[in-house]
Amino acid sequence: MWFRQLLDPGTSTLSYLVGDPATREALVIDPVLEETDALLAALREDGYRLVLSVETHVHADHVTGGARLRELTRASVAMPALASDCGCADRSLHDGDRLRVGAIELVALATPGHTPDSLSYLLDGRAVFTGDALLIGTCGRTDFQGGDAGALWDSLHQRLFTLADDIVVYPGHDYRGRTSSTIGVERRENARTTGRSRDEFIALMGALDLPPPRRIAEAVPANRRCGLPLEPHAA
Repeated sequence: MWFRQLLDPGTSTLSYLVGDPATREALVIDPVLEETDALLAALREDGYRLVLSVETHVHADHVTGGARLRELTRASVAMPALASDCGCADRSLHDGDRLRVGAIELVALATPGHTPDSLSYLLDGRAVFTGDALLIGTCGRTDFQGGDAGALWDSLHQRLFTLADDIVVYPGHDYRGRTSSTIGVERRENARTTGRSRDEFIALMGALDLPPPRRIAEAVPANRRCGLPLEPHAA
């Protein structure tokens, strides 16, 4: 399997390229619009063709590159079914749906809480791309965009932490330069969940008092359209 992790330094967003060496086809998870050139360069460098762009949720801190990549490469765009409000996606995803590129298979896992539409993607039973549901040592916030701390607790404990200990966790962000973790480490050591009850977690998440993402007003409506610019208002 071919694998590349890409970082958008402006937002600490982690995007992922996964490819099948036999077919030279690849998919990308959570592409960032401003990193389109770097992503395409990575594909060209190793001789892969992008056929699928996948989102974990509607992001509030960056604009997705999904629509732009579809324009440039003809890659299909797949989004959680609850994420799109304009039918921009080529495929709407639900819990349990499977995505295949060559011999690579992703299974969608509903992990709501950070946002209602959040999906994680299990890769061949050995890695999971968790978006903002589960980060390294922490988790996504729940104080805007329909977030629900109780739902996130349930997603972590009933979906993600039930996976095998050795499954690698690839998050949607890391702000300290880390690249991955494992389910076992996060179940035992995650600072937001370890040693807390569900009610204590909800109280903690409700008291974070963080500023809103800087680009939320731009990013959320654009990402509901797969990264397409908003239509101009009619005169």
